[in-house]
Amino acid sequence: MLDDVRVGISEKGAISLQDLLNLIRCNPALKEGGAIVTFTGIVRGYTQTGKEVEKLEVEAHREEAKKVLTSISAELRSRPGVIDVLLHHFIGEFHVGEELVYVLVVGRSRSDAFQALEEAVEQYKKKVPIWKKEYLKDGSSYWISEGSQ
Repeated sequence: MLDDVRVGISEKGAISLQDLLNLIRCNPALKEGGAIVTFTGIVRGYTQTGKEVEKLEVEAHREEAKKVLTSISAELRSRPGVIDVLLHHFIGEFHVGEELVYVLVVGRSRSDAFQALEEAVEQYKKKVPIWKKEYLKDGSSYWISEGSQ
């Protein structure tokens, strides 16, 4: 089952960060690594303009999203110093503080790992067909435009 989630989109709670850490530790190339770094994206409690958030609804074009995530992972793994990259985004309804996305990178050094992690996050935010609708405490809601994620 875990091999199917190296990169993917799934319903909230379908997989944990620990599941992905266990999976990445099974990579035989891990012995070449010097660092595993992770990023966990969560729902913010306030918009960029300071309005209080109630919840977030996340939708995705699953097949296309998986293709793009797979491409990002493969491209980053081809770089010198990067051993493995796992990306997993969730869809569904999320409340403030709940986890939306996991990104894990194994690098030969911490510098390699952190650089690839930052690039992975920037790329998925720009390229993956995921849509987010923010629901505010005042009862209003709106779809978040590209680039404001």
